[in-house]
Amino acid sequence: MFRHFGFKQLAASLLLIGSAAATAADDVDLDALLRVGAADAQSGSGFKLSGYADFGAAYTLPDPGHWSKLSARVELGASGALGSGVKWKLSGRFAADGAPDLESQYYPGAVRRDQRTDVSIREAYLDVPVGDWEFRLGRQHVVWGEMVGFFFADVVSARDMREFLLPEFESLRIPQWAVRAEYFGEETHFELLWVPFASYDRIGKPGADFYPYPHIAAGTHVHEDRPANDLRNGNWGLRVSRLMAGWDLSGFYYNSLNVEPTLYTRFDPLTLTPAYALRQDRIRQLGATFSKDLGQFVLKGETVYTRGRRFNTTDPGAAYGLKASDTLDYAIGVDIPFDSVWRFNVQYFAREHYDRARGMLVDRAERGVTFQVVREFGSDFEFEVLAASSLNREDYMLRPKLTWKFAPEWRAIMGYDHFEGRSTGLFGRFDAADRAYVEVRRWF
Repeated sequence: MFRHFGFKQLAASLLLIGSAAATAADDVDLDALLRVGAADAQSGSGFKLSGYADFGAAYTLPDPGHWSKLSARVELGASGALGSGVKWKLSGRFAADGAPDLESQYYPGAVRRDQRTDVSIREAYLDVPVGDWEFRLGRQHVVWGEMVGFFFADVVSARDMREFLLPEFESLRIPQWAVRAEYFGEETHFELLWVPFASYDRIGKPGADFYPYPHIAAGTHVHEDRPANDLRNGNWGLRVSRLMAGWDLSGFYYNSLNVEPTLYTRFDPLTLTPAYALRQDRIRQLGATFSKDLGQFVLKGETVYTRGRRFNTTDPGAAYGLKASDTLDYAIGVDIPFDSVWRFNVQYFAREHYDRARGMLVDRAERGVTFQVVREFGSDFEFEVLAASSLNREDYMLRPKLTWKFAPEWRAIMGYDHFEGRSTGLFGRFDAADRAYVEVRRWF
């Protein structure tokens, strides 16, 4: 397994990087650390700078082993006030990854170009209060739900899926250019959302470690048929939430071009050579979330009914290799703190395919579970294990990691990502992408 790199070399690298860093402290410490001037929303005075820099390295272990990530990233942000309650925020990110070029024998040119550098605007918006309403105009994060490890009700955010669901959600989410109007009542929150020019998931190129279609050979050209920046391709939705007898409840409707691309396949009738294209289908989603603190534990759940989604099939008679099916996704989980140093989370999740047809690579009901345990060791170390598994077949992911913290502005993480299962499974398709990794981050 370590024939090309060596276990001793890998362990020495982990120790060297881990001993040079720690993690961030609590929010109060970070606010004090990052505050440049005290903002006054009414007078317009004050200005605050914030940001972080990090380095991540990952070594893919299955033979032949190779570096799959050598990434440096910097994110800078500024925020302030303009007076009369108007506030603003602007942040951007620059990232570069040297692993694909260093290991060019493993990664085709399209993958190297796709992962070499990234420059993006993270947030760029104005907050304008009008009575009980607040309007946010510009590039922004819109988070409608969050369960451990997966997206269910968080339907607005696009995602950078080039490392599957492994990064922190804060880093993984891609914000949207949007107009959002929010009403803040005593116990009711109402939200209207319009996304005129949408962002979509980034899934990488064939041959990348976490490309979601493993049957497409490395180096194959896949046409990305992105929607034009036309108002007719915009998304819109509404959401209402209310606190009732201790229950935090919400419901929403979202009409959008799916942030997740659909793979269309067309065969040349003479050579039977496949040609692939990624397209965004128009979908409509109706969803709800709930949470309740029951004293010894917190109960929470999310559900989303989706119309208009298409799924790949092996049926030779299916147009573009796709079959349409309405779906119902749902998850229910509990957070359980114990003895002040332990935290447990258990989730059950499922997807029902109401129109499952012959050749679709999924069961009518796909079910799974996740289990997360976190153990703190003093104030310096935190150990976490996240496991996720299908209940339909042998298909699972296991993610242990250790976080080291000893200064407010530093964090170091050392971990391992393991995948197992069949090549068409949610996790098994990445069976050859098991990796050991480290990450060092400093806030400023």
